[in-house]
Amino acid sequence: MSSPSTTNNHHAETKDRIKLLTGEIETHSEPFRRIVGQVNQVLVGQEKLVHRMLIGLLTRGHLLIEGVPGLAKTTAVASLAQAINTGFQRLQFTPDLLPADLIGTQVYRPQDQTFVVQKGPIFSNLILADEINRAPAKVQSALLEAMQERQVTIGGETFPLEEPFLIMATQNPVEQEGTYPLPEAQSDRFMLKVVVDYPNRDEELQILRRMSKTAAHVEIVPVTSPAEIMHARNLIDEIYVDSKIENYIVDLVMATRNPEAYGLNLDGLIQFGGSPRATINLTLAAKANAFLAGRGYVKPDDVKEIALDVLRHRVMITYEAEAEDRTSESIVNEILAHVPTP
Repeated sequence: MSSPSTTNNHHAETKDRIKLLTGEIETHSEPFRRIVGQVNQVLVGQEKLVHRMLIGLLTRGHLLIEGVPGLAKTTAVASLAQAINTGFQRLQFTPDLLPADLIGTQVYRPQDQTFVVQKGPIFSNLILADEINRAPAKVQSALLEAMQERQVTIGGETFPLEEPFLIMATQNPVEQEGTYPLPEAQSDRFMLKVVVDYPNRDEELQILRRMSKTAAHVEIVPVTSPAEIMHARNLIDEIYVDSKIENYIVDLVMATRNPEAYGLNLDGLIQFGGSPRATINLTLAAKANAFLAGRGYVKPDDVKEIALDVLRHRVMITYEAEAEDRTSESIVNEILAHVPTP
């Protein structure tokens, strides 16, 4: 057993380390707060979406965005690409799309009698996969392989994808005719699922005043660079997570698998809960949230704020739950309200 003085020394060391780290994070997270300012010049009322996109960017996670058309999802991604000075590609997914249209193919050059690799649009930094549920399964799996492996194979040759590499896939919740819904195993690969809602009345009025011009174009100034993003990722790995917070994160995920053990009455409502990937992503997202707030340690609120977006697409509900008008969101919210916060 360690003596009290050793424990005290350890606490003091941890405190000093957190203090130093917080100072460094305050400096390095400032450009990311400026990004929000830059993007908000173009977008109105989408602060949450921009915040989640930054979390994805800082933790090498990908986003699944759900919302009806016309809520500026494309504009959000394009604006973010401008603010961080990287490439941007928009892919419109359709039922006749082929994997080669996405990753590229080999083209025959008759003059040299050779095959040349022609890279596809996935070789960019920020990629908006619009209406991912309209493309057939083989295209979805080609995209998901690129997301997971961060590399693409064309004709036996492997090409790494350059960092930062972030995919934001959108799906439209309204039109489900002729779509190929993402299988659970594939939606689990997305770190966050963000639901984009309509703006409120004041925001709508602001949109009208700002955007109802024939040339409504706002110039976005780049405020950070890919190198700065890489440095920020290293700092996020250093952020301190207390054992109480670690246990809280594990409890939240375990409660989605075995709610009875936590005194929750969700019998027969959950088909299956979050995977270990949920635990990893929840921890990473909470660290990134602390980074954006300029802190060197994670608070329970960091976890609470992001938990719904990490868990909503990982908690699969049963038909009984649907019959009772329950959604995965309402079940995750019930778990968040019930599991004691440290």
